[in-house]
Amino acid sequence: MTYLLLLLGLAILVFGAELLVRGAVTLAGAARISPLVIGLTVVAFGTSAPELAVSSVSSLKGDAAIALGNVVGSNIFNVLLILGVSAVIVPLSVSSQLVRLDVPIMILGSMVVWLAAYDGTIGRWEGGGMLLSFLLYTAWLIRAGRNETKSDELAVETQVSPRKLIVSLVLLLIGLVALVFGADLLVDSATVIARQLGVSDMVIGLTIVAAGTSLPELATSIVAAMRGQRDIAVGNIVGSNVFNLMMVLATAAVLGADGVPVADAVLWFDLLVMFWVAILCWPIFLSHAVVSRAEGAVMLMLFLIYNGLLVGGVLHLQWVATAKTLLVFGLLPIVCVVVSYVAWKHTRPQSPADRSADQAS
Repeated sequence: MTYLLLLLGLAILVFGAELLVRGAVTLAGAARISPLVIGLTVVAFGTSAPELAVSSVSSLKGDAAIALGNVVGSNIFNVLLILGVSAVIVPLSVSSQLVRLDVPIMILGSMVVWLAAYDGTIGRWEGGGMLLSFLLYTAWLIRAGRNETKSDELAVETQVSPRKLIVSLVLLLIGLVALVFGADLLVDSATVIARQLGVSDMVIGLTIVAAGTSLPELATSIVAAMRGQRDIAVGNIVGSNVFNLMMVLATAAVLGADGVPVADAVLWFDLLVMFWVAILCWPIFLSHAVVSRAEGAVMLMLFLIYNGLLVGGVLHLQWVATAKTLLVFGLLPIVCVVVSYVAWKHTRPQSPADRSADQAS
């Protein structure tokens, strides 16, 4: 029954997120916000609503480890698995705004979270500061989006009837209720399963809960990639990760009685993996403004290695500690350096000798 409740909670979360996104997109269109900003805010935040619901409920119930694991695991899952799978299906184009602004913000957010966790706790004041920064970032995005949509043609396209507005509001409210109810089921059942299996709440948050709450991002990005809306597939991931860091985790820290405690093992492994994964995005996106199939395959390989180490830790294998150190202080930095070099080779101005060599070939 506990496993059935877990699946039911996941299903309700996905259902609630779908209704929330539909209603919010219509309302955003009525407010004349540009499609790009809708993708970076409404769609990305809507698909991250399950993470917000789960982490908030977990924090209120005193299960801060699930809240933290949910955010960290979801961010790693989003980039390495979802973006990797989407890129393997079809190479993904990347908007220049993502490279200039949103990816650096995702990297900065990952660094801020690690620094906040360095003393063993992400406190309420630190969470409040992250929330304020996130609200300022979102306000800037919406203002910029509205400035881009002042043409009469777009104004006609975004006119919405009063009946449709009411329906959108109803969908929005139903989606929010479903998210809270589904999150409650998911947290309770995941906690029971963790205790029965002797697995820590943190590992459950990093794996089962993170994968479950990332299902909306998975569906959105894969469908967008297959339909040729490749910039949406990438923007959804970046926007969701920023939302997870600066809104979801910050909210959990504010709601928790003692903030969000962070164990040393999480600080020096999982949070560092999340940080390196965020850094990896920048050179990959910069290179030809495309995420290639080969780069997607590298992401999938790193995802398998990371989750293999999580499983090895649960099984208490002796070599896992050494392998984790090699991953965060060896393999991931090397991959970032190599990808950065390749990106630099592709983006630097060609010398006359290089152009002559290209023409000769």
